[in-house]
Amino acid sequence: MASAPSRRTRLERLAFGADPVRRAIYLAGMVPAVWFFYLGLTDQLGADPQKTLEHELGQWALRYLIACLAITPLRRLGGPNLVRYPRAVGLLAFYYAALHLSVYLLLDQGLDLAAIWADIVKRPYITVGMLAFTTLVPLAVTSNAPMIRRLGGAAWQRLHRLVYLGAAAGALHFIMLVKAWSAEPVIYGALVAILLLFRLQHSLRKRPRAAAARGDLGVRRAN
Repeated sequence: MASAPSRRTRLERLAFGADPVRRAIYLAGMVPAVWFFYLGLTDQLGADPQKTLEHELGQWALRYLIACLAITPLRRLGGPNLVRYPRAVGLLAFYYAALHLSVYLLLDQGLDLAAIWADIVKRPYITVGMLAFTTLVPLAVTSNAPMIRRLGGAAWQRLHRLVYLGAAAGALHFIMLVKAWSAEPVIYGALVAILLLFRLQHSLRKRPRAAAARGDLGVRRAN
């Protein structure tokens, strides 16, 4: 039977990975959450601490989503090669989104299911926010090596394209929540749009090459 330390080690590796850089990303990435919860507990979040906490956690979720989407484009444009770490950054986005949702459910709505459902139905920005979080759940569940092996690389990559929908919905949720064209939500929305267009452009460029490769393979088989 496995000892308690070995079980703990396996759980730590599953949650944080064996790579020390990845662990550092997780630890550093959670610092803002710890800080804002500390400010809340010490009554330093202003006149409406619940709303401030909810807002800040949501913003950090969106920031990490944008950072996750930016890793591959930065590498292709000659920037740092961080392709080993998008899963870590994406999981941080999920953790913050889960905290953001938890504050809304527990502190804002007091787990009143009827009120929560009414909010989802009547307030479009809540509906869009729930969509954004829902798309992140399967990504978080499958962001570990055992799930990648189980799904297979191609299926895993197809599933994780949901991150683009999640990021777009998250940016739209923020813009709708603010209810004004202020700079911050517009900047986040523009960044997400640019990253989505970059991905689309790359996909369109790959299609002719893939079709040509399939054609060459067919010719070689015929010969």
